Amino acid sequence: MNLNEKMSYLQGLLAGLELDTTTKEGKAITQMAEVMSELVLYVDDLQSQVDELTELCDILDQDLGSVEDDFYDDDEFECSGDCDSCDEEDWRDDGDDGFDEYDEDDDELYEITCPSCGDTILLDEGMLEEGSINCPNCQELLEFDYDDLTIEEIEELNEDESKSE
Repeated sequence: MNLNEKMSYLQGLLAGLELDTTTKEGKAITQMAEVMSELVLYVDDLQSQVDELTELCDILDQDLGSVEDDFYDDDEFECSGDCDSCDEEDWRDDGDDGFDEYDEDDDELYEITCPSCGDTILLDEGMLEEGSINCPNCQELLEFDYDDLTIEEIEELNEDESKSE
């Protein structure tokens, strides 16, 4: 029995009682029945809206799943090893499917911030040793020169590195 049916049954019971609506108790019971009837209609309307939204969310979820399948194409990386952002030894074959997976544990990554655009860039040690890189966001040339560092600064960098491990 749903809420509408229960409310109809209750209204039938109240009608069968032949309440005296001139008494305080009769007025209170009649008023409560009217409020409950309005609440049932409101809950029924809300349930319809929730059902409609749930159906819409299911459709959107299916569509998004299709887009993800098309865009990410098996959620794997493919690299020929000749790009600037990786070394061939960092890529390992993960099976016979033609895709390789990047082994993130091989390189320690360093985070720098471009002074021009404020973009945060992750670099590995090999990229730093090259001495410069163009910012992927604004193409500003970023140069890395360790010759100007004092011994204390180098020791501080080494201490920070050992603490992070």
